Amino acid sequence: MEKYAVIVAGGSGLRMGTTIPKQFLDLRGKPVIWHTLTAFLDAYPDLHIILVLPEQHLETGKQIIGTTYAPERIWITVGGETRFHSVKNGLQHIHRHSIIFVHDGVRCLLTPALIRRCYEEAVDKGNAIPATTSVDTVRLERFNGTEMIDRNKVKLIQTPQTFFSELVKSAFEQDYHESFTDEASVVEKLGVKIHLIEGESTNLKITRPLDLLMAEKILEEREMGL
Repeated sequence: MEKYAVIVAGGSGLRMGTTIPKQFLDLRGKPVIWHTLTAFLDAYPDLHIILVLPEQHLETGKQIIGTTYAPERIWITVGGETRFHSVKNGLQHIHRHSIIFVHDGVRCLLTPALIRRCYEEAVDKGNAIPATTSVDTVRLERFNGTEMIDRNKVKLIQTPQTFFSELVKSAFEQDYHESFTDEASVVEKLGVKIHLIEGESTNLKITRPLDLLMAEKILEEREMGL
């Protein structure tokens, strides 16, 4: 089956404390987004990528694409005012029955193994959303205080969120709502059951300087075979 990845990289460097958007920060000699693109290129030789970027960073994106080993498999398009609109812009370039991965561009440590697992589960179940179980104690705010809840039932959602093309494209025909914090929430609005699969503890989202340091260490250990 055909495979497409819509990789959304519209973030800024505000929480990183940098003037460079976090997707372009250096990570072991390559931009963060380069590592993300490479993971998808490595996962399947027939997978194509649609990279969604802010308009002012399209040229930088094109330069980075040119440094990958398969630039002909990567397209680039302009993002929108919200994540929802950026994903929708990316989906508009897909016109064939396929499996579609939607991924945060700054989750640059995902492995090809996770991508393949998402694909296999989505083919079987219609969608596959990677998640990990909370290792922290969790409390829920109530009107009269807080209440501890079972952390084993708290799932931390990751990407790539993976769907049959007809399902996710139909979901994104809905009007935007502020409750749409990820693709699963958009699809779920149609009444579709969301299928969670095991994610990866190292599938970090680069948001703050500490995340970048952790990513450096993880990549260093992978290169050493640890």
